[in-house]
Amino acid sequence: MKRVSWQKALRFAFAVAALSFPLSGVFDTSTVFLNAAKWYIGAIIVLLIVGVGVVFDMLGLAAAAARETPFHAMASKRVYGAKKAITIVRNAEKVSSICSDVVGDIAGVLSGAGALAVSSQLSTSFGVTGWHRELIMIVLTAFITAVTVGLKAIGKTIAIHTPTPIVLFAARVWTASSLASRDRK
Repeated sequence: MKRVSWQKALRFAFAVAALSFPLSGVFDTSTVFLNAAKWYIGAIIVLLIVGVGVVFDMLGLAAAAARETPFHAMASKRVYGAKKAITIVRNAEKVSSICSDVVGDIAGVLSGAGALAVSSQLSTSFGVTGWHRELIMIVLTAFITAVTVGLKAIGKTIAIHTPTPIVLFAARVWTASSLASRDRK
């Protein structure tokens, strides 16, 4: 069993926390643009944000649930992405933290803030005021929360039961993006 270096773990935790602060600020600022968009454009953006959060949550859990053995077999057969998949599994705690905690949690916060902006635009578009406006805001943000939680629950079930194809897919995307960035240089 791999021995944990608490000093490295704490350094990584602080680095992730330091990274999440500016990322969250940048992404939260993007909700200002949702206030200027039409409500239906904002709704699509909010659903995309929810989707990103769900996918990254799945990847984080799949990385933690996956085992190295099938990827070694794939790598010996030169399956595309298998070597990167081994890297993902070997760094599961880091991948899980970045994917689930940083990206997944920020997406959750953003989807809530975005739902609030969309509900405000929706109310304005239809001329709803007073307590009806507040009701629309509450119902829409509660709906987005329920959709997010439900989709994440489904995603986690899938990730626990089929981590290998999820990690392999992520590894293939990572490999392809690495090759594409190398080609641009």
